[in-house]
Amino acid sequence: MDNNEEIIEKLKKIVKEKGLKYTKQREIVFETILNCEKHLGAEELYNVIMEKYPDESIGIATVYRALSFLEEANLIASISLDKDKRKFETNFKEHHDHLICVKCNKIVEFVNINIEKEQEKIAQDNGFKLLNHTMYLYGICKECTL
Repeated sequence: MDNNEEIIEKLKKIVKEKGLKYTKQREIVFETILNCEKHLGAEELYNVIMEKYPDESIGIATVYRALSFLEEANLIASISLDKDKRKFETNFKEHHDHLICVKCNKIVEFVNINIEKEQEKIAQDNGFKLLNHTMYLYGICKECTL
């Protein structure tokens, strides 16, 4: 079983545990996020699904409901870009942090071992055992400053 199949099995298990019906639509939304290299908003995700699965009856409302369910089940995470705009990614990637352009909403993932060590030290200095963290750095990308 490849990694994506294992992750889809986790989705099926969570749906069953919640006493909900497993639907092909939820699987398509989740699998599209899993297989996408970039962060997508709901409308972008809907457009990708319409292109890839034109014969499936998945409306934009279904995409929003699926995203809400998947986030609540902790299978995906959202990145808030502003009050009304979010982009989504799977929670099955290696840990990383984000740079976010406030003008064009470009998102760059990065890992910096020095930052990771410093966060651990800060937690330890303050009597915390760090379990998890999310870091978003907001700024203006090179393309938007030209």
